[in-house]
Amino acid sequence: MKNRKIHVFDIVILILFCFLAIGVITFLGPCGVHEDGSYSSCHWAGRILFGLGIVGILEAVLAVFLQNQFRLGVNAAVFLQAVLMVMIPGKVVSLCGMSTMRCNLIMKPGVQVISLVIALLAAMNLWLTYRWIQKEK
Repeated sequence: MKNRKIHVFDIVILILFCFLAIGVITFLGPCGVHEDGSYSSCHWAGRILFGLGIVGILEAVLAVFLQNQFRLGVNAAVFLQAVLMVMIPGKVVSLCGMSTMRCNLIMKPGVQVISLVIALLAAMNLWLTYRWIQKEK
């Protein structure tokens, strides 16, 4: 196990993905069902973010246990996924037109901040892992 090091960043990314996945269905979640029983686009943005959060949890668990060469690819995927998650609320999936709605006040900034932190941690993790791989050669 010489070339397998556990990064603190992997654990923090795992915790943040758990926080994000649980958050978008609870305290960060968009509005509920409309009076006529239909869902708004913010509901579907929340569901997409929940699914990406679950995928991120699986990727973070893999990154904890994989060797450095494989961890490099997983962290690249986590970085790209986090950048996508920043763009989902408001850019990829349009939110409510009213700026006072829950999706614009709570979900969008919360998801964007958490996703940006994940992207930064994944980028730092990529750099550290790459340096460790170069030192091993």
